[in-house]
Amino acid sequence: MDARVKTYDDKMQKAFDFLLSDYQTIRAGRANPHVLDKVKVDYYGTMTPIQQVGNITIPEARMIQIAPWEKSLIKAIEKAIEVLGETISVIEKYFNGIITGEETEKIAETPADRFSEFSKSNFLNAVVDGFYVESFDIDRATEDITEESIITIYQTGIETKKLLSKFGIHIVDERIIDGTTLRLNPDEAKLLYNRASYLIAMSVTDFSQLTRDEVLEDTAEISNEESLIPHPTNEPVIGVIDTQFNEKVYFHEWVEYRNLLDPDIPLTVKDYEHGTEVSYIIVDGPQGNPALDDGCGRFRVRHFGVATHRGFSSFTMLKMIRNIVALNRDIKVWNLSLGSKLEIKPNFISPEAAELDRIQSEYDVIFVVAGTNIPDGETKKDMKIGSPADSLNSLVVNAVDFRGKSASYTRVGPVLSFFHKPDISYYGGDGSNYKDKMVVCRDDMGAAYVSGTSFAAPWISRKLAYLIHVMGLSREIAKALLIDAAASWNRKDDVSHSIGYGVVPKHINDIMKSSNDEIRFILTGASEEYETYTYNLPVPIVDNAHPFYARATLVYFPQCARNQGVDYTSTEMDIHFGRVVVKNRKVKIKPIDNNQQSEDKFITLYEEDARKMYRKWDNIKHISEEIKERRIPRKAYDSGLWGLRINTKERLQRRKEPLQFGVVVTLKEMNGVNRINDFIKMCMARGWLVYQLDMENQLDVYAKAEEDIVFEQ
Repeated sequence: MDARVKTYDDKMQKAFDFLLSDYQTIRAGRANPHVLDKVKVDYYGTMTPIQQVGNITIPEARMIQIAPWEKSLIKAIEKAIEVLGETISVIEKYFNGIITGEETEKIAETPADRFSEFSKSNFLNAVVDGFYVESFDIDRATEDITEESIITIYQTGIETKKLLSKFGIHIVDERIIDGTTLRLNPDEAKLLYNRASYLIAMSVTDFSQLTRDEVLEDTAEISNEESLIPHPTNEPVIGVIDTQFNEKVYFHEWVEYRNLLDPDIPLTVKDYEHGTEVSYIIVDGPQGNPALDDGCGRFRVRHFGVATHRGFSSFTMLKMIRNIVALNRDIKVWNLSLGSKLEIKPNFISPEAAELDRIQSEYDVIFVVAGTNIPDGETKKDMKIGSPADSLNSLVVNAVDFRGKSASYTRVGPVLSFFHKPDISYYGGDGSNYKDKMVVCRDDMGAAYVSGTSFAAPWISRKLAYLIHVMGLSREIAKALLIDAAASWNRKDDVSHSIGYGVVPKHINDIMKSSNDEIRFILTGASEEYETYTYNLPVPIVDNAHPFYARATLVYFPQCARNQGVDYTSTEMDIHFGRVVVKNRKVKIKPIDNNQQSEDKFITLYEEDARKMYRKWDNIKHISEEIKERRIPRKAYDSGLWGLRINTKERLQRRKEPLQFGVVVTLKEMNGVNRINDFIKMCMARGWLVYQLDMENQLDVYAKAEEDIVFEQ
């Protein structure tokens, strides 16, 4: 670049950054920590930015919480309380306890000595600032802490062990994960909560044990001859993290088993059952359940035994999972059918889920997580799901019976009072009759009949692995296809949060192949902050109209952070999909869901409404038109095009690398006419390279790609 041009380029970038920082301080209908960017406080005689002396978090959508780190700042807080007290006295004395915006404007025009209590300017400043103060409070433990706890603290710049030692808490490195997540005994947790609650991000999460689902102990004789299953060759590998695996089963050659527990821990027969049942479904599930044959074939399994049937420390699990994924980079799909009996808290993400979210934002992997079962003897209705089923990046699966109804043992979302969990549902068996159960193999004695979300999740793992390894799709597209197929055209928002977007079809053909009257295509890309991706789509026109219903599903894997409170996800991708309109020489998209975010005109839209209407900050966006009896084609505008635009914004700071996304778009012809060839021709006329995804051809490609080559000597 020319040196003269670079000089101006640097100046323009600085001007842009300065303007951006100013925009971030604008109050815009929701709590925004950047409004405090220019606020300074007296800190040991020096005016210091408030971010440098305390934690600023967003515990609720319209609340900013400021927690000072040092008690020396209490004097400033006491002074603020004193000023507010004087302000209240003036309001009660001169304004009958209530003051309006109009009255503050009148006060600004009155003489400066109107109030004897203190100056007019100080009074007005206190009124304006006080409008945004909810309360002054000190967090204390509100319930008795009787068990070990996993706690995440804020990053303060001080080494964690040194910081805790100031409060009389001394721990070893083995009790710390990622520098800020730690395991404390009850006395230590109480001490930290009562002496330094401001250090705790998202409060205290009860220490829980991950357990398996309960199973029906019915068995039936089954042959264990080797002829039941061929030897494995080049099939895709799925990772399983569960209880132990029984190497006596007939399909043992298909499973590479590693016991990660301490060799001194004694194991019983029960410790091998659940993990073996889960791996059976992944390897050879259709063999015992022909009604659920998904057309995906068989899969190899790399099975990591990390727990016993009695449960295992979730803290230990956290440390294990990251190492397992890091050392097995060839595995893209991981099945986790372990879960906590305890309910998630409404405004917290569990440490287990947060770790899964971090792993999936750092590695090109996806976890399929069982939605957890209602424990035996529990009578509470609508019991909340347990960790790690509150993981946002994971594909969380609940169970339905074989009639497609929500199973009696399923638990419900949402997560953080907003995010849809579970994502989808699948068949897990339910009922007292063995015919209503799932058939599994767990030893060399015979078949067992079981039910639970644990046995719904592996079927979804099979489908994901097929889409990623055999069809060659990205994890973003694979996840979007499953959600899109579950939602279909009959999607209704599931207010109970028990089924998610819907029940995934049984056969892979029903996920991959579109009907004759549908046009389905996928779009992939990588987006950076402030960057807008726009696609112009040539949708067929009949009689000056587009005779199509439309739907689209967007999926991405954002970075997440527990210390951001309800603002857990760091990246927002906003999707606009619909017909292209040209007005006053400006090109706009008329979205099928009437999405008015990011429009040029000023529109007041509160954060709560944006989340409800457009799933703002959710990492899954599914928009769909409703199929109605009265079919009215959409008017074709002058361009005759449809558009898809994705706007990306970061909550705190720019990402170091672009963020991958995947979009699945489906157009359904209103009159049942097949117009796929017309669509392909129009795309090619615009210079597009159109690649048709053929399942049979992809199978041949996969087989050739994985074929072993033997060189002649």
